[in-house]
Amino acid sequence: MAVSSRRSGMSGMLTALAHPVRILPATFVLGSVAGTLLLLLPGMRTDGQQGGAVLPAAFTSVSAVTVTGLSTVDVSSYWTPLGQVVILVLVQVGGFGFVTLATILGVVVGGRIGLRSRLATQMDLHLVNLGEVIPLVRRILVTMLGFEAVVAVVLTFGFESRHDEGWGEAIWHGIFYSVMAFNNAGFALAPDSLVQYVGDAALILPISIAVFVGAVGFPVLAELSRRWRRPDRWSIHTKLTVWGSFLLLGAGTVLFGVVEWSNPATMGGQSFGEKLVTSFEGGIMPRSGGFNSIDYGEARSETTLITTIMMFIGGGSASTAGGIKITTFLLLGYVILAEVRGDPDVTIGSRRIGVSTLRQALTVALLAVMLVVTSTLALLVVAEVSLDEALFEATSAFATAGLSMGVTGDLPPAGQAVLMFLMLIGRVGTVATASALALRARPRRFHLPEERPIIG
Repeated sequence: MAVSSRRSGMSGMLTALAHPVRILPATFVLGSVAGTLLLLLPGMRTDGQQGGAVLPAAFTSVSAVTVTGLSTVDVSSYWTPLGQVVILVLVQVGGFGFVTLATILGVVVGGRIGLRSRLATQMDLHLVNLGEVIPLVRRILVTMLGFEAVVAVVLTFGFESRHDEGWGEAIWHGIFYSVMAFNNAGFALAPDSLVQYVGDAALILPISIAVFVGAVGFPVLAELSRRWRRPDRWSIHTKLTVWGSFLLLGAGTVLFGVVEWSNPATMGGQSFGEKLVTSFEGGIMPRSGGFNSIDYGEARSETTLITTIMMFIGGGSASTAGGIKITTFLLLGYVILAEVRGDPDVTIGSRRIGVSTLRQALTVALLAVMLVVTSTLALLVVAEVSLDEALFEATSAFATAGLSMGVTGDLPPAGQAVLMFLMLIGRVGTVATASALALRARPRRFHLPEERPIIG
């Protein structure tokens, strides 16, 4: 009886762990562990030593798998070319999503996948209809690799012709930055990110455009490929994501340019054209790109606050970007608008938004606020950083943005652990994480009497 009971208990545990809602966070954790072990192998570090540097390897692995780009070491000098290749592969796999990648391999090899894999992929890509999984996965594969290849070619010619790099080095830099840009991971092959290329439109603009496209989200890209000429037939999700992305891009570019235009420590010494390029980059990168051509440690307080807000909002759902997502942010705006108007329903265009969707948006936003505030407080306790620096780093980690005010590498192990936790939570998603911890729904057979507490 005891043996049978233990077997049934283990079977139930494995069944629970195999549930699609728990597969998603588990894959990112296992991927981070695997990446850490790979980076601890001989030949990965430039000092030639093996082991003894678990924390840098773990932090880099988590940052790569979650396509964040934060790093406690200089990627260009700490890791060998082989180690940099491992980081690139981890970013590419993290950008696909481990579940989505497994689905792609299943389709390519066997031509079909099981229902459990479809459900897990459906959750990873935030799809409504299960039948959309296979067609969308195929389009993701073609879109991602095709776009990265085009950007890599453009960047290769830019590195070779404008920065006196040999073809071998230029090709490697083109591929590396292309993958990092489309996957919204801010790893760079220089200690100062893109500062040495500041104002160079031939490099900054392709990287910025790749970041913008990658942050839109695969479902939106798939719909635009079919209906880009018919905005009136776009779904509400696509409309919110596209117009919201351009709105935030415009607002971020203008605000960044206005605030930093005359700052001698950032843009003050640049030419007019270089300032326009830097402002455009500054309007895109906080949305999860992670690259920077100015030192955010020297930026004005207004810029760091604007950047923090942009990072918190993030990019599109089911994209490589983080944050609470544009749709969540705009839905809450429509909730406020409906309440101010006294409308009984929240409507966007000719569609009414369901209560469950609004509850989910509110849950995501409030959980995000709670995580960022709590983590900011934790960083203030364990590290010698200012409030601005702690809030900036915590938001960047949660939003998988990858921007830093230069204090990430100076954080103690406890502070780095806080950021690693935030990166994993931010990549998986607050709702998916909460659902993985509290899987069972509680159906009610009755409704309690309604009472309205005083608000405000």
